[in-house]
Amino acid sequence: MHTPKGATMQRRASGVLMHITSLPSRFGIGDFGPGARRFGRFLAQSSQSYWQILPLTPTSTFIGNSPYSSDSAFAINPLLISPEELVADGWLTAGDIETAVVAGNPAQVDFELAGQRKDALLRLAFAGGRERLAGDAAYAAFCRDEAGWLDDYALFRAAKRERGEAGFADWPVDLRDRDPRELSSLAQRMAGEMAYVRFVQYLAAGQWRALRAALHQTDIQVIGDMPIYVTEDSADVWANPDLYKLGPDKRPVSVAGVPPDYFSKTGQRWGNPVYDWPVHEASGFAWWLRRMERTLALYDVVRLDHFRGFEAYWEVPASEKTAIRGQWVKAPGRALFKALTRRFPALPIIAEDLGVITAEVREIMQEFGFPGMRVLQFAFGPGIAENRDAPHNYSRNSVAYTGTHDNNTTLGWARSETGSEALAALYAYLGRQIPHEETPWELLRLIMASAASKVIVPMQDLLCLGEGARMNMPSVAQGNWGWRVVDDQLEAAVAARLKAMTGIFGRNH
Repeated sequence: MHTPKGATMQRRASGVLMHITSLPSRFGIGDFGPGARRFGRFLAQSSQSYWQILPLTPTSTFIGNSPYSSDSAFAINPLLISPEELVADGWLTAGDIETAVVAGNPAQVDFELAGQRKDALLRLAFAGGRERLAGDAAYAAFCRDEAGWLDDYALFRAAKRERGEAGFADWPVDLRDRDPRELSSLAQRMAGEMAYVRFVQYLAAGQWRALRAALHQTDIQVIGDMPIYVTEDSADVWANPDLYKLGPDKRPVSVAGVPPDYFSKTGQRWGNPVYDWPVHEASGFAWWLRRMERTLALYDVVRLDHFRGFEAYWEVPASEKTAIRGQWVKAPGRALFKALTRRFPALPIIAEDLGVITAEVREIMQEFGFPGMRVLQFAFGPGIAENRDAPHNYSRNSVAYTGTHDNNTTLGWARSETGSEALAALYAYLGRQIPHEETPWELLRLIMASAASKVIVPMQDLLCLGEGARMNMPSVAQGNWGWRVVDDQLEAAVAARLKAMTGIFGRNH
């Protein structure tokens, strides 16, 4: 039986972090198909309660394939649609999907080739399914229920199809500024393309819903990821320019980022437009309510990225090349979460509270009962006794990780990122020296034994993989997000070892 959302945050449990794109498949990228079902069985065999993923939103090769940079905060990435499931649902034949098979390295995503071949497949399914769609009540209901974001997204994608990938700020003024006559003309000219976009989103939603239902059958819940910001060139900004600090040319006046930190000496200039928070507040946070409603329809628990930015955010003049010359600007986080909890009383949020966190941020988390994150890789060094990332300091209301998608793998960290001082602190904490290769499971044991109610481990650490399996290097634009697990790595021995540790520390469901 599926556990109610409100109860999930209090139960002692554990899970695995691995994005959908990292699953095995024959099509160059992981998807919602057989590889996902198999991984779900691996989690069940391991007595895990959670599968944590990265954002499901569309990605682009133009901006490094990052799931945190999308042209929609509401849509699902077409690359995640499973060709095998299209056959099972009668949209394509088994012969059709052979044209989309991607040969090459099964341990690496081929975003470009997978994107080209899946788009061709989906257009074939659309062309052959028009008559079926005309009488499909579920499709009509989907288009009606999701119209609040889907219509604008379909318009946006249709304009991109017509005009190329130039940012919307470079479109002709009437289209850029959404003149009603121009939008009507676009909808008439590109009606077929808009119907295709809706069809693809319908397929993606159906496959994701079916996968989640299968996971719920074995009491596995999905932790999804909501980025705080949206991308400059997105349907979100184009359709709602008043919600952001933009100039008359619809380009950002200020952009988001973080000041210099552990990951970068010049900070991170993310480039996302920052919110015009007074406008959001005046509307009763209507856009945020819609966004959270959509997010809670996709996931059981939401990891809210860059939680610190809801109390105060780092605003950088758009003219600056780095994030050094930014400033902290207050945000109405408390008012926002009051509005959200009124609408969604059992709000299942994990606050990404990494980095320098102020007392005000902690007060908001405590007031609303949001658990924070603890990352064990950050624990070892001077002052370990007081370090919040050291297991003896974890509170029950926290979620502990060996590392996140932004960290090196734990083996890579042990080999190349720990100096002699950090290694000495690690060995003193363990009470013995260990080979680097044992570090991932030893660190997992430490957080499993901790008071943290939730423990999440990246799949790479379960497999004891090195730096080459790292998912993301923050502030590096290219070459990220490509790691994939291969079929024979999801072996019974790994599941049995994880199940045993989960049971010892009382985290098995």
